[in-house]
Amino acid sequence: MAIEDSILPAFGMSPEKFSVDKIGTGHIHQTYKLNGKISYILQRINKSVFKQPEVIASNLRFASEYLKEKFPNYNFLRSIATIDGMEMAYDADGFPWRLFLFQENTITIDKVDTPEEAFRAAAGFGQLTSHLNNIDIGKFSETIPRFHDLSLRYQQFLDARSQVSMERRRSADGCIAACEQLYSLVEMYEKLIGSESLRLRVTHNDTKINNILFDEVSKEVVSVIDLDTLMPGYFIYDLGDMVRTFVSPVTEEEADYEKIVFRKEIYDSVLEGYLSEMGEVMSSDEKNAIPFAGKMMTFIMALRFLTDYLNGDIYYHTMYSGQNLTRAGNQLRFLELLVKHT
Repeated sequence: MAIEDSILPAFGMSPEKFSVDKIGTGHIHQTYKLNGKISYILQRINKSVFKQPEVIASNLRFASEYLKEKFPNYNFLRSIATIDGMEMAYDADGFPWRLFLFQENTITIDKVDTPEEAFRAAAGFGQLTSHLNNIDIGKFSETIPRFHDLSLRYQQFLDARSQVSMERRRSADGCIAACEQLYSLVEMYEKLIGSESLRLRVTHNDTKINNILFDEVSKEVVSVIDLDTLMPGYFIYDLGDMVRTFVSPVTEEEADYEKIVFRKEIYDSVLEGYLSEMGEVMSSDEKNAIPFAGKMMTFIMALRFLTDYLNGDIYYHTMYSGQNLTRAGNQLRFLELLVKHT
């Protein structure tokens, strides 16, 4: 029996009314499109990554209720309740599933090619945070604790470095030394957080371009998607991840570091788009921290890839030996360019 046959009745739906396509390029959840007179997205949440999926549901419920009241025309993706009024249905293996209406006539993109795309996506993510500016953040919890905590990621790197095999240590010496020399970024992060210069907000925390739905004709933003990490965070997390993933023309998978370049026109458009929505609610201290955002998030990813390599590639999926080391070097190279240009 197909999994949708056991799950859809929980939402009061008949499986025989739909054809099913597996969609998406993500490695965390399993996502399916249900094709029918009305189409839906059915998604299984990875309970190994999100150990408390009920926190995802409650965070989205609080955000949805607030936005429906304060910004009724804002297109926030709301999950469909089960016939028992629950936000998720659980299968026989204990995995939670959720259901959304499919957004017709929309597209996603995996790579930023133009300043217009960068501006619109950055404004889209910024608008979500701006709309949630006055929400009671005390109602929200972290879905992945300390997800973007640079201090934690650096400590994990130190722990891995102390236990690594000599063979992996030798192959990673260059990246290890580079990360050690960048410890000042950790100190800067701790100073910013400790001084309360940055306001804790409800942020998206995974601001890749493919987490924006665009209208397939006008290319305007329709909605922000993949809201599992909608939780308390700092603006540098969202803006920094946009800088990290938008500004270079290649991803962290690129092994030819000569292809990693700083596209100033894209960087400027990211900042312009984000500030078009967030500028009025950000403090002067936050605006002063803007150049730090991209550096901080790029360093986090360099540390995470390097740490996984030192630990024996136990977290990120790899397709060839040394891929995590290549990813770390890629991010360190981009970080060099950020330090030079911002």
